[in-house]
Amino acid sequence: MNTQTPLQPLGRRIAIALALVLVFVGMLNTMPEIPGLQDWTRHITGRPFFRVSNFPPEYFYPPVFFLMMIIVALDASVYRAWRINKPHLAWLGLLLDVGLVLAAFLAAFGYLVEIDSICLIDQITGERARLIQDAAERSAGVIPGISFEAEVPACQARFGIWIIPLLFTIITLFFLYNIRVWGLPLVAVASVVVLYTIGTALIWIFDLSDNNFLLTKLGADNGDVTAAAIQKATNIFVTPDGFMGRFMDIVVNQVFPYVVLGALFGTSAGGTSLIKLAVRTTRNLRGGPAHAAIVSSAMFGTITGGPVTNVLSTGRLTIPMMRRNGFSRDFAGGVEAAASSGGQIMPPVMGVAAFVLVALTAVPYTKVITAAFLPALFFFFSIFLAVMFQARRERVEAMREIPADLVMNRQDWLNLLIIMVPILTILFLLLGSKDAIGGGLVAAILPDTVVRTITNSTGDAVSAGWWAVVILLPLLILDPETRAKPSKILASLADGGLLISRLFLLLFAVSIISAFLNESGLTGELTRAVTSWLEQAQVVRIFGMEVQIVGGVYLMLALTCAMFCAILLGMGMPTVPAYVNVALLLGPLLANLGVSFFTAHMFVFYFAVASAITPPVAVAAFAAATITGGEPMRTGIAAVRVGIVMFTIPFIFAWYPELLLIPEAVTITSDSGAKVLIDGYSGEVDLVALGLLSARLILALYLMASALARFDRGPVRSWEIACRLVLAVLIMWKTAPVMWFGILAGFALIGLHIILSQKQDKPAEA
Repeated sequence: MNTQTPLQPLGRRIAIALALVLVFVGMLNTMPEIPGLQDWTRHITGRPFFRVSNFPPEYFYPPVFFLMMIIVALDASVYRAWRINKPHLAWLGLLLDVGLVLAAFLAAFGYLVEIDSICLIDQITGERARLIQDAAERSAGVIPGISFEAEVPACQARFGIWIIPLLFTIITLFFLYNIRVWGLPLVAVASVVVLYTIGTALIWIFDLSDNNFLLTKLGADNGDVTAAAIQKATNIFVTPDGFMGRFMDIVVNQVFPYVVLGALFGTSAGGTSLIKLAVRTTRNLRGGPAHAAIVSSAMFGTITGGPVTNVLSTGRLTIPMMRRNGFSRDFAGGVEAAASSGGQIMPPVMGVAAFVLVALTAVPYTKVITAAFLPALFFFFSIFLAVMFQARRERVEAMREIPADLVMNRQDWLNLLIIMVPILTILFLLLGSKDAIGGGLVAAILPDTVVRTITNSTGDAVSAGWWAVVILLPLLILDPETRAKPSKILASLADGGLLISRLFLLLFAVSIISAFLNESGLTGELTRAVTSWLEQAQVVRIFGMEVQIVGGVYLMLALTCAMFCAILLGMGMPTVPAYVNVALLLGPLLANLGVSFFTAHMFVFYFAVASAITPPVAVAAFAAATITGGEPMRTGIAAVRVGIVMFTIPFIFAWYPELLLIPEAVTITSDSGAKVLIDGYSGEVDLVALGLLSARLILALYLMASALARFDRGPVRSWEIACRLVLAVLIMWKTAPVMWFGILAGFALIGLHIILSQKQDKPAEA
């Protein structure tokens, strides 16, 4: 037994070492353009096409893919787990670990063999060079004196029929490790999609049905079905929807520096100092510790992007603070879970899911964080209101005096630099103007090379994240513990590499869902069917009443459907797959009903984030319950009550897309396929109209938060709760008479409540 114990830490040590290699290579790949660097390296190496960053994807993706899966196999080794818990199955665990590595190698090799830009086997045999030469000779002789670019020849040596069993072997092994690392829900959804595609393809081949939902045509009408099936399987390897397509691009080329940044922040001393600052700022507010939890979770959550990670880091300090000041354990856990989940919608970073949204909508990252700003502001404002009303209800007083363990000292102020400087760097580069930097004060002070480097990075999200990491690394030395043990920095970087590898394993399952949905055509069929039904339907019966279906009802039905799908599919899984699953299915449908493509994706994105606090599988709330010691389901219900705006504000910006502040939010595709603005919008921000809309929303949020807390100046009666909720809806109604009635009635109801509360308090004072 003793001779075997070193094997367990050895596997993890190798995984950590490889994770560091991954971080180094990934940061090198995402390095911004630094003037003169490429030329210098080419001069040193003597290679005219040598690159030190932004490596060609077709050559870079396969080895990185293979490296990440080796890290997963070593980090989440089944053999290591079963050798202790199930010794009789240790051989099977070893077989699975080796199988995953072999499957990853064959996936990377298959990509290189099948993609037409490489054709690896053809290159080895020399066939590739011969075909290119033949193509060049043919193109040169088309018109005398004029040469055309030679066509890229297709690969001759391929896997053929063997690519089908290879694909499903890879999928099976990757799904097994997905269950091990991320749990069952995502794999269950992906498996259903795969089985649906295979089953409906077989139904089409054997002509068992003519229902469009039960048919996945292989594109082989009166042709070779086997060849069509091989082509479909090949598409999973090489197309943008495949596992080395856009989701690999998101991990390797877009989100990489931000994951590393989050790992470094997660182990830095800045997080604790940030909480102390939030406590210091809110100590005179009645809900002080809870308000501090909101501020710190919002700021820390925008960096980490993971609600569970955020809860388990900031929550260990903020939840005991709230309990100490008198808040119930369920409410304390609910506030932390809701605020931590909201970190994913808080600019400027917003986590991994925001980068996926950028990739799926093709809207620049700077515009995405602009669009997210006002909704995030209103979300956290509503949590502030919920805390204020709960503090009044539970008679929690302001702490005034800060507990000794939360008093800020000189070191805490230094530690804040660890958090603030990288975030300010991101904001400066994201929101800066190339022209202003190139011709302003910066250009006058700094050397030309530095100015051009800053200009190259301005407006680019990846470059902003890269520079934030580079600036953060030396700042970590400000922490005495890090100075005493610098290996903590290497450990944090390795954690980033491990997380990136696990993240890609997660996105592998998402890419399989995307690819198989694309091959099955289910999304288009669903959109056509629902749109056709809505066009034909005239009336819908609800509780015996007939409701005329008009444009607004069409949209409300589709939005409600998207909401339930996002929440159901998001149960127990991270935000990224929850968002992607529903966006792929229902995004086109929402866009067909008068909502812009971007707004439809933002709508789904919000509910994917909300799934982290939605019972019965509210992962963020359950994580908070482990700290509070409370009942998980009650914590989940409290989180929903506190974070209710996360469920309502998507409907508001679907009806009022001007809240998103960008032209893409009010741009739709006309019947002719042209990009046009929604009727009544100019594409410019009307500050007066936006201010009035914001005022209405603030009033609606006030009514809603007080109703759910069942307390305002005093207890809110049952009839008043119902009135407040109804009036909150009427205030946001688009029809002017209804809206004005809601506003006037809302103010009247608040005034009546104040009068009744004062009358109720007078006898007590006497």
